[in-house]
Amino acid sequence: MHYFNLNPTAAVAAVAFLSALPTAQAGLYPKSSPVLQVDAKNYERLIAKSNHTSVVEFYAPWCGHCQNLKPAYEKAAKNLDGLAKVAAVNCDEDENKQLCSMMGVKGFPTLKIVRPGKKKGSKPVVEDYQGERSAKAIVSAVVDKINNHVKRVTDKDIDAFLSTNNETAKAILFTDKGTTSALLRSLAIDFLDVISFAQVRDKDSKAIELFGIESYPTLVLLPGGDKDGLVYEGEMKKPAMLKFLSQAGEPNQDPAPSKSKGDKKSEKSEKKDKKDKKDKKDKKDKASKASSETTSTTTSESSEATEVPPPTESKPKAAEVAPPIPAITSPQALINKCLHPKAQICVLAFVPTTHDETAEKALTSLSEIAFKYAEAKRHFFPSFEVHTDNEDIVPVFKSLELTESWIDAIRMNEGPKNKLPEAVIGEVAQEANTATEKPVETVEVKLEEDVKVEVDTESETTSSQGAEPTPEATDAPVKHEEL
Repeated sequence: MHYFNLNPTAAVAAVAFLSALPTAQAGLYPKSSPVLQVDAKNYERLIAKSNHTSVVEFYAPWCGHCQNLKPAYEKAAKNLDGLAKVAAVNCDEDENKQLCSMMGVKGFPTLKIVRPGKKKGSKPVVEDYQGERSAKAIVSAVVDKINNHVKRVTDKDIDAFLSTNNETAKAILFTDKGTTSALLRSLAIDFLDVISFAQVRDKDSKAIELFGIESYPTLVLLPGGDKDGLVYEGEMKKPAMLKFLSQAGEPNQDPAPSKSKGDKKSEKSEKKDKKDKKDKKDKKDKASKASSETTSTTTSESSEATEVPPPTESKPKAAEVAPPIPAITSPQALINKCLHPKAQICVLAFVPTTHDETAEKALTSLSEIAFKYAEAKRHFFPSFEVHTDNEDIVPVFKSLELTESWIDAIRMNEGPKNKLPEAVIGEVAQEANTATEKPVETVEVKLEEDVKVEVDTESETTSSQGAEPTPEATDAPVKHEEL
């Protein structure tokens, strides 16, 4: 695909092959995905009010960069399981558009890290993720943002820590590490206000001797009161440690993706309403059928042998059918629409006059995308069909030297610069006196080479960086957002 930059505000894009363009589709992440599905209805409960840190991807299913990110994002979700939430919001859904707008989403994919405020009940802290699009980078960034409720205890303050709130349960990790692990921080969040967590280094000999610690890491649980301390002897895995610590108190119930009682009740009400509507429809259909049979019996002698046809389904409205994109058949029309210095961005589908299966598929995909944007009252590039076997168009087509690539690259303003062939540029045909018009300035063209995306099986890093603009943002100058 080629992106011809005629001036800072006008360009024309030529498309040689569009069959790879996605049409309307469901969300990127199925129910079986480790990525948590979030929408405008449950975002507040699952993310904003969560005790845990979350990373949220705001995406659109048609976005190529979002599709490329999916493997790395799902891998990050698996690695962060039990430590933080990895969620996604489909901004292409009407119900989520206001949420995406409120979150300042201007391009896809946009990743934001959301963590609880320092004070209980305060608003969450939201930050843009600006790192690489790899599982390792995403995990590292999220881990750094997990709130730390683990107190560093030394020989000087071990007595004070133990004597404070003697009835409150305490958990102490004795370790030879200087940093507090994400695992321990996540456990402290699970038991926030239930168990007080502390970490003691191996160099604090007084504390080590007090508890008789001989190896690292060692986790000690003090249930509180006169109860004896307990030493954890299992693996440093969260499920087992969670069960061990639950002896001193139940962990906090953080919002989960499963439906709440209120949701289940609402679901039952919805099912009842649907059943009532179906029953009414069935009764109406039976009454209509009975009336048709009566009429048929009284008006035809052979009515007993005549089957009453089922009610025909109403034809779809014309507005629901994507109209074909208009065709440009002359060089001057092509100049007037797209190939002059003040022209707007165009998508040109170069196909033969007699459409083969490939051309038909490409044109259908393009028309459906254009129609979808028009129905949503969003801006999309004007799209035209241009015939490559039209003798008048052939010189223009050959001058462009087109190759296949992705439409994503057009939005991103990517590609090396080359001179636009002089034979391609023209002036708009008009009756006004052109003697005073300024000569056409030399312009530059961006020829976009094939954009290939490869996923490293170890790091899951994609070779294509960038973000696709939201449909609402296409009127403004597009910025290349790098994650």
